[in-house]
Amino acid sequence: MNTEQLLALLQLADGLFPTGGFAHSFGLETYVQAGVVRDAAGLEALLAAQLEGSVGPTDAAAVACATRCAGAGDLEGCLDLDTRLDAMRWVPEFRAASVQMGRQTLRVAKATSDAPFLDAFARAVAEDRAPGHHATVFGAVLGCRGVEPEFAATAYLHSAAVLSVNAALRLLPLGQVEGQRVLASMWPRIARLAAEAAVARVDDLWSFTPGLEIAGLRHADLDARLFRS
Repeated sequence: MNTEQLLALLQLADGLFPTGGFAHSFGLETYVQAGVVRDAAGLEALLAAQLEGSVGPTDAAAVACATRCAGAGDLEGCLDLDTRLDAMRWVPEFRAASVQMGRQTLRVAKATSDAPFLDAFARAVAEDRAPGHHATVFGAVLGCRGVEPEFAATAYLHSAAVLSVNAALRLLPLGQVEGQRVLASMWPRIARLAAEAAVARVDDLWSFTPGLEIAGLRHADLDARLFRS
């Protein structure tokens, strides 16, 4: 990885990158209000389940696939991947969040690069040929920069973990140091999942997080909500 590739990866994985992810908890808020997640240990268990059952085998694998598609100039492959992700996102709030974050990422990426592949992908999204999910866009942006699939998957897993930890800091009586400890505890898991995602193909994508999905469905009926999902 050269310096420009590293900078592109750091920019996209930065918690301050304007994806709008700060507005989403992806079911965490439901668990907190139900008293299921109360502390750092509960957050760690939820984050592990999220990474193992969904973010790793679905999103990180999709990031790796999109990275390869963009590197090869395979727009149709990228669009097919995006359509498959849409079919796997059956919780309305989760689907809307993924598309919102993806389209915002694509808009910013187009404004900061001159990659023809991103222009073509953006046109396809505007024409409703694909939804523009976050994982697909994330991988495509880094693929245009020549970033290796495993590094791209690692960055995505890290950014997803950071999003959940930051949401927890607003929902739970946790300090910044505790949040960073939880994040650091995920590093071995993130490394393993990224390596697995790097060799995954489109047909290998899977997800099994029924508890999180039910929490996502119940989130819409909470009396008071800080997050959109």
